[in-house]
This record gives sequence, structure tokens and C-alpha cells, in this order.
Amino acid sequence: MRRKLVAGNWKMNGSLAANTQLLTEIKSELGRAGASCDVAVCVPAPYLAQCQSLLFNTPVALGAQDVSTHEAGAYTGEVSTGMLSEFACRYVIVGHSERRAYFAESDELVAQKTARALIAGLTPIVCVGETLAQREAGQTDAVVGAQLNAVLSSIAASDLAKIVVAYEPVWAIGTGKTATPEMAQEVHAMLRKQLRAKNAVAAEEVRILYGGSMKPENAKELLAMSDIDGGLIGGAALKAVDFLAIIRAA
Repeated sequence: MRRKLVAGNWKMNGSLAANTQLLTEIKSELGRAGASCDVAVCVPAPYLAQCQSLLFNTPVALGAQDVSTHEAGAYTGEVSTGMLSEFACRYVIVGHSERRAYFAESDELVAQKTARALIAGLTPIVCVGETLAQREAGQTDAVVGAQLNAVLSSIAASDLAKIVVAYEPVWAIGTGKTATPEMAQEVHAMLRKQLRAKNAVAAEEVRILYGGSMKPENAKELLAMSDIDGGLIGGAALKAVDFLAIIRAA
């Protein structure tokens, strides 16, 4: 049975003081009760050292929000897998919809970042998702399938179980709209079928997270779906009470 994963994506939010307060509250709760699921926070690069220190010897794993396709060199502003590993990062988000939309990241670039993360022993959280226009045009399966296929084509079948996939309907992020549990499950099931075509055994181990504005109010129903293995949490991850409520639902 797949162990659920709840991963917070802080996006471009945080401060030294706010981070300390948030993680202290999360650690306090998890330290008392533990967690029956895996928990991670993906933080802005400047806060990796602080969060590494705050999370040391806790059940909360550290993750980054992006990574370079290059190992080292003259790539101003980029962050390498080697750098992330030095801060004990376990996860790294690749291909988030905001990276694709605002920074023109292509499916091919996302695939390259996934492969680079795997080489370094990091677990890539590979994001896929469609816009509202694409959904209304009936293109969800084609768009999301192409995004995942680019990644699957770039990795070995034996590495499939080392990735996490996150389905994030772009139209449901920060808009107040959410896919119904049944709508989300339909896409997750399609993604699982695509994973099976790559490696039928490993596909059953891959966790597929839902990343479309999961909140305490809808987490239980979403997480009850057979192919929804956790959440990639945005805004709710910035409030300890909300993040912890989702963890309890998982």
C-alpha cells in the first residue's frame, strides 16, 4: 500500500521569523502525535540552511522548489542538485505550473530536470496539469499525458518508482475553484495507466499527489480516492493549523 505524502510548497513566501514560527508549530504537533504519512516542506532556496537546521532530527523532510539541469558552471542564479544535497534536501519540485507559465519551461526542460534530480539521488516531484481553456476544450488527457510522457521518455523504467507525480489543474490553483474528488481521481487514474505502460510493477509504487488547492475542508474526500496518494499544498502549507489538518486527513 502506498504511504501518503503531504508536501508543502511555500512558493515565494517566508521570512526568518515566519519560518521559525511555522516549523516550530508543525514540529510540536508531529513530535507529540507523530504522522501516519510522509511530510515535507519545499522552501525558497535562501531558506534551505535555516530550514535544514529547524527540521534536523524531525519527521519532516526538506525539499526545494526548482533545480538546474546543469551540475555547475557559469549559470548565474541557478541552483544545482549538488547544492541541494548539501542541505539534506530529499525532494525537489520540477515543472510546477508557475514555472511552465511564467518562465516558459518546456516539457523537455522539465524532463531534463527530472533526470538530473534522479542522478543526484533526489526525489523529483513532477508536476503536470492543464489550464481552464484546455479542460473546457476536452484536452486534459492529451495535455497532461504529453507532459508526463516527456518525463517518462527521459528516465529508465527502473527509476520510475523513484519519482513522485503531482497533478495540479492550473484552473484550480489560487482561484477558489477545486476539482471534485471524482474529477481528480479520473485524471490520477489516467496517469497511473500511463505509468503502468512504462513499468507495471513500479507504477503501483509511484505516489500521485493532488495539487489543486487542497484544503482542510476538502482533503479527506480527495485523499479517499484510490489513486490520490497525498497532496502538494500551496497556501494551506503556510498556516500550521491548516497544514496539520491536511496531514491528519492523510
